[in-house]
Amino acid sequence: INALGMRSAIRNKWDDGHMTALGWQGVASDRAGAVMAVQKFVRMGLQVCILGTGAYLAIQREVSPGVMIAASIMMGRALAPVEQAVGSWKAFVSMRQASSRLRKMFDSLPKENELMELPAPVGNLSVENIVAGPPRSQKAVLKNVSFTALPGQITAVVGPSAAGKSTLARVLVNVWPTGSGHVRIDGADLKHWDAEKLGQYIGYLPQDVELFSGTVAQNIARFSEVDEKKVIAAARLADVHDMIQKLPNGYDTEIGEGGETLSGGQRQRIALARAVYNDPVMVVLDEPNSNLDTAGEEALVTALRAMKDKRMTVVVITHKPNLLTIADNIIIMMDGAVQASGPREQILPKLMGPKVVNPAQAQPGQQSSPVRAAQ
Repeated sequence: INALGMRSAIRNKWDDGHMTALGWQGVASDRAGAVMAVQKFVRMGLQVCILGTGAYLAIQREVSPGVMIAASIMMGRALAPVEQAVGSWKAFVSMRQASSRLRKMFDSLPKENELMELPAPVGNLSVENIVAGPPRSQKAVLKNVSFTALPGQITAVVGPSAAGKSTLARVLVNVWPTGSGHVRIDGADLKHWDAEKLGQYIGYLPQDVELFSGTVAQNIARFSEVDEKKVIAAARLADVHDMIQKLPNGYDTEIGEGGETLSGGQRQRIALARAVYNDPVMVVLDEPNSNLDTAGEEALVTALRAMKDKRMTVVVITHKPNLLTIADNIIIMMDGAVQASGPREQILPKLMGPKVVNPAQAQPGQQSSPVRAAQ
């Protein structure tokens, strides 16, 4: 949410639901007050009737005065649970009022210092000796990582599990802070940007895709005001427009909480469209093809080429070789550090290993060897 600058939109969505709930709570409280008044009227009326009837029977010497008093007490005991149930609404109303007072108090607290608004970036990414790890953790996952990425280029980050690739992605989009070092866009440190304004220029596809309850269009538009042209443009850029058109209601299809009505591949492709909404200058994709089938991977490759044509700075974390072939630069990470980096032509042979030599074509004294991946 912070990486995509959706905090205000999600807060407004929550506020709308919260205010609706408060409205219904007010209606319930009013109805409870009316029920309590009716209940009190009925109780007093019954008590008058019982006492009057008892007095009449006592005068006629059909019952003793004690029976009249006992009947009144029994009636009170019978109605007591009903009174308590209705009376509990008072505590509920008090709780609601206390919540309102607390909210006003929090709203009156001084806000964080507003950062000066910087000009729209072009997308020149510079990572300078960053050391970083999970928030509130003393362990450094990234160790002196440095590289640059330019607009119109695709930088692929590869490495084994626990190499720090996802941590790097979170740091690049300013979700996790750096312990030391700098991540800069056009020379400005990410810390100098307002997180929400920066999110407008960044696209992020996390490894674990998170969609929210709403329509496909709302999710692509990051729950800001839906601009139909921009939503469709993002879907076409992500090569997901045709897939969305096949959904029951197209862009107006309700996907449920977490996109529960969609498959894993559909969620990932819609999240890719969300990442490229409004043509961000930098896009960070963490394992963007982990849930994709062959058609989905082909669409992803098409989308990456389109991003490159639009002069976006693209950082892709992947294990799939088909994405490495379209990358301009490749970074190999191991144990949180950069082991090798450079143009694709230099790094890809190190990853793929030496070519297998056909024994029939081998020169005298030359032996064939199996392809071994670079560690």
